[in-house]
Formats: sequence, structure tokens, C-alpha cells
Amino acid sequence: MRKHGPILNTFSQKLINLPAPINISLWRNYGSLLGLFLIIQIIRGIFLSIHYCPNRELAFSSIIHISRNVNWGWILHNIHINGASFFLILIYLHMGRGLYYSFFYQKKVWNTGITIFIASIITAVIGYVLPWGQTSFWDATVITNIFSATLYFGAHLVQWLWGGFAVANPTLNRFFILHFLIPFIILLLIILHLLILYEKGSINPLGINSNSDRIPFHPYYTLKNIIGYIIFTTIFITFFLFIPNILNDQENFIEANSLITPNHIQPEWYFLWLYAILRLIPNKLGGVIALLIAIFIIYLPSTYNRYKATTRFYPINKHIFFFILITWLILSWIGRCPVEYPFIQIGQLFTTMYFIYFLIHPQLTYIWHT
Repeated sequence: MRKHGPILNTFSQKLINLPAPINISLWRNYGSLLGLFLIIQIIRGIFLSIHYCPNRELAFSSIIHISRNVNWGWILHNIHINGASFFLILIYLHMGRGLYYSFFYQKKVWNTGITIFIASIITAVIGYVLPWGQTSFWDATVITNIFSATLYFGAHLVQWLWGGFAVANPTLNRFFILHFLIPFIILLLIILHLLILYEKGSINPLGINSNSDRIPFHPYYTLKNIIGYIIFTTIFITFFLFIPNILNDQENFIEANSLITPNHIQPEWYFLWLYAILRLIPNKLGGVIALLIAIFIIYLPSTYNRYKATTRFYPINKHIFFFILITWLILSWIGRCPVEYPFIQIGQLFTTMYFIYFLIHPQLTYIWHT
């Protein structure tokens, strides 16, 4: 302990005295809130896994058992379900901040952040299957069937994911294990993300890298983070106590039945924009390719930025940001609509606009700064 004491003291001193820009706004709080919600999700998930049974005959009843019979089980369940939605909300807000201020010029920070986003989407989608309700079962069937579009070995890949010839016990077991393990990988990625970020200090929203306008992290931003925690956790507690099921599909309160297909299969809200892109392409393989490009194209802005400027925020960034925000909202709405006229045409238009944004925005930012 004596050997590690000076090291811990030095680390804490560096964190307390970390140079931070004087004009960082409340937008910065979303990053620290993400860490808080991830820890909450991991802790609650561990407690829920004690009572959950990954078996298709018992999974649905085990969720009912947790909510009705386990002491404070309903709170654990509601926090975990709604915590996933709030975690994704924070990620979208955090990514939006990066696009708004063109922070993607820090390549390593941006790329690790997008990797965290992709891992979080995978974890949330897999976790939604575990309650084994109607929506859970059919979402798992649709999502895993995406891999059947792979040429030559698509059918074998789907059977390997299922562990058989249909979504059943082996599928549920594999999804449960992955849902339990991936959050710890996300935690490691977040630590890497922070180490890269604080290697050069926090980013000034104006892009000014001068040390003359910096202040110590503590107590200024410590207090700002605490206020952010209080405000957001108050909203979250109010949400899961009074309207805990507003984001859940009613079909998922019915036990999974492979013989009854729901009228309209749709994923959770955070996956709707990608689901819209997937199904708006007439060809199955083309839809899968469009889906993958829509995810990995978010890495693209960091590859374009090669400029060095004293100020990196201009009014054009704000207008372009609201362009992608409206596009994302409309695609999410299209994901809930049936595949028919005029939703197909609207979705295809805004899918094109989505791809144009990530192809054109970095170029415009580069031209503007040079």
C-alpha cells in the first residue's frame, strides 16, 4: 500500500489540476453522465442476472418473478430497461455535440467514441431479446436473418448464430452471455477514450488551444458535473417511477409465440433510423450493405480533417448540424411506419440526405477553415 500511495496521490493531483477550458458549457456533462449510467447498468444487470433464467420456457416468467416477487425487483427491472434508453439518449447527445463543434478532428477520440456507440447499440439490441416477449422473439428473428444476405455462407452463419435451425434456447443463451460481457468491454473502451482525451486536455468549444484561458478541473467542473448528475438523475427517477413503460412495445408484454407474427415488427426507438435504412432498399443484400455503411460512415469525418486552425466553430456548423438532426428524426419516424407509399419515398430521400451529410460536411468544414 505504501508503494501505491504516492502513485494514487499523483494521479488524483493530476486529475484535480487538469487544465480545462474556461468556457466549456453544460454539453460537456453528457460524457460524465454516460460513465455514471454505464456503472448503474452494469450493477443492476449483475443483480438481475442472479434471478434471470436464459431458457425459452422460463425467461418470460423469470422477468415476471423479478418484478413481482423479488424485493425491489420492479425497481431493478425498470431502472435497467429505461437506463438503456437513457444511456443511448446520452450517447446521441454526446455525438451531436461532437458534430456541432466539429470535434471529429481529434481522430483517436472520435473513433473510440464511435466504437463505444456501436458496441452499445449491439448490447442494447441483444438485451432487448432477453425478456422473450413477442417483440423480443421476432426482433431476434429479423436481426439474425440479416446475416443470411451474406453471399455463399449466409445460411450457415445464421444457423451458427441460432445454434440450430430457429431462434431457440441456444440463441437465448448466447445473447445472454454477450449481453453480460460486452458492457465490460464498453467500460474498457471508455477508459481508453478518456485516456486519449485527457492526454491533451479537454477541448475548447471554440477550438482555441491556448493555455492562457484554462482553469483547474476541480472545483469548477466537479461542481458542474455534480449539478448535471442531480438534474439528469431526477429526470430519470421521475421517468421510471411514473411512466416506466412509455418506451416499451405493448407486444412485448405477451410471451413469445413462434406461430403468431405481430402485425408490425419494429425494434427499439434507438435502432429505428437504421431499421428504416435497412428495409427501404428493395434488395436484401443491398439493404444490409446500406445498413453497414450507415454505421461505419460515422467514422468518415475524422479521416477528412487535416487542417490546423485557431478557431474551429463557425455558424455553418450549426446549420449543418440541424440538417442531420432533422434527417435522423424523420428516419426514426419512418422506421415506425409501414413500408408503403409515401413512407418509402420519404425514407429513401432522407436516407440519401443522411449519406450526403457525412460525405459533404467534413469537406465543407475543411474549405471553411482554410
